[in-house]
Amino acid sequence: MASIFTISIIQTALELGLIYSLVALALFISFSILNIADLSTDGCFTLGCSVGAVVTLWGHPVLALFMAMFAGVCSGFITAFLQTKMGIASILAGIIVNTGLYTINIAAMGFSSNVNLFGQQTLFTIAKTAIGGNFYKMIAVAILVLVVGILLSWFLGTRLGLSIRATGNNPDMVKASSINPSVMIMIGLMISSALTALSGALLAQYQKSCDINLGTGMVTIALASLIIGESIIGKGSVLRKVFGVVLGSCLYRFFIAIALRLNVPAECLKLVSAIIVAIAISFPFLKKQFDFHKQKKIAMQKRGGKM
Repeated sequence: MASIFTISIIQTALELGLIYSLVALALFISFSILNIADLSTDGCFTLGCSVGAVVTLWGHPVLALFMAMFAGVCSGFITAFLQTKMGIASILAGIIVNTGLYTINIAAMGFSSNVNLFGQQTLFTIAKTAIGGNFYKMIAVAILVLVVGILLSWFLGTRLGLSIRATGNNPDMVKASSINPSVMIMIGLMISSALTALSGALLAQYQKSCDINLGTGMVTIALASLIIGESIIGKGSVLRKVFGVVLGSCLYRFFIAIALRLNVPAECLKLVSAIIVAIAISFPFLKKQFDFHKQKKIAMQKRGGKM
């Protein structure tokens, strides 16, 4: 068992878990708060990856993160526009945007299926110089995720953030309060897509490459991370929920790392990932059923004791 959990594996799982946690936080806004199934996540992640990689190639690794977020904001705006102004269902709007983003992403990469960043200065080469040691990547990503998490928690506590949260709970009540729910949905999806694109840009700099198929399945992975975190943390403040999402993302990467260490064939990794997602999504229901049968058994034992 000790050979499975080496320092290197734990470190890599934490680094990737923190990077992917930004996508889980994006789904926390769109899925948990706004009750919108945003299926543009896969394409938006690749969008951030491609834009971030190209700008990094130009010699601006920090600017690449902001440019990727701006591209994500544009993607989120189009997704929200299709929903609120064109009357297209959220699932269909996400599929349409995700399909269109494939061409935009490959165009951003110069109509090449991949971009290499080897030898280029990235956020992590800057962190290596500034921080040093063996954990500079994890520290750099942890600081970024911490800042994003605190800012997100603060924003959701502001008047605008509360309006977005209210829109997901009861759009009719929001409309009666002279708040435009369409605007709230648009702002929420723009922020969500910005976080997704930021995660893609970070991953491009982390692995020093970008591939056109990098975002495939990202929405299911992020959803699993979100549900794992919510199952562990439960109800509480927004800051607590944000922490749970990040924790869930890291745990998901640990499960994948364990599968790799157990010599699961690479072609079976998608199946393992699907099983983890299925278990994570069904866990709240199974827990509820287990508690129900446990209480039922206790009630029957008490009834039998009385007889």
